[in-house]
Amino acid sequence: MAPEPPAFVRLAAHPLRWSLLTALAGRDLRVRELVEHVGQPQNLVSYHLRLLRDGGLVAVTRSSYDGRDSYYHLDLDRCSAALTATGTALHPGLLREPAPVRPGITVLFVCTGNSSRSPIAAALLRQRTGGRVAATSAGSHPKAALHPEAVRVLAEEFGIDVAGQRPRHLDTVAGQRFDHVITVCDKVREVCPAFPHRRHWSIPDPAAAPGPGAFRRTAAELDTRVRHLLPELGAAQDKEVPS
Repeated sequence: MAPEPPAFVRLAAHPLRWSLLTALAGRDLRVRELVEHVGQPQNLVSYHLRLLRDGGLVAVTRSSYDGRDSYYHLDLDRCSAALTATGTALHPGLLREPAPVRPGITVLFVCTGNSSRSPIAAALLRQRTGGRVAATSAGSHPKAALHPEAVRVLAEEFGIDVAGQRPRHLDTVAGQRFDHVITVCDKVREVCPAFPHRRHWSIPDPAAAPGPGAFRRTAAELDTRVRHLLPELGAAQDKEVPS
């Protein structure tokens, strides 16, 4: 008897599910946005989203701005592991290293207060690329100072010192060109100016989360997102280089 295709292939091979996965690649979206993207009825989209959730490829979080909304996103580590297993099942030679990120890319992370999520994300991207990516952050309503827990977690978990950094307003980067703009809180997504190449990561505010460890979990989630952003940045540069 022929072996069954890997679970990832069985899930992702359906045209509508593949459309949902590709729509969620790199950005978090609400159901109505996914319905508009794929042009299918909401009940059908919800059914296939449930299959993707049951298969561990897609996760959902309640909007921290409007509790009636939810954002869907890819579980990037699970997808990466599933893709690796799928490639290995076919032939080990199919695995390859992603293209390295060269200098020249500019990325702006935006949240409301610019005191935790966006500065954490920018610091992690700078570290992951050795400073080759010019990553900065700003807020629609910046706080007076970085949250002390954000400063502590970056120092203790990643060896990054941002103690001298101060939140900045979006107005301070108005008119600047960015290759990528990433909103990291649900509220600012609704008020952020219409930057080109914008995407959304739905990251709850760790300062509003109950219990200990919220900032550590937020930094870990942002680090995962940043790690999976790097191959995309490298691939985009490769496409720009003439052969």
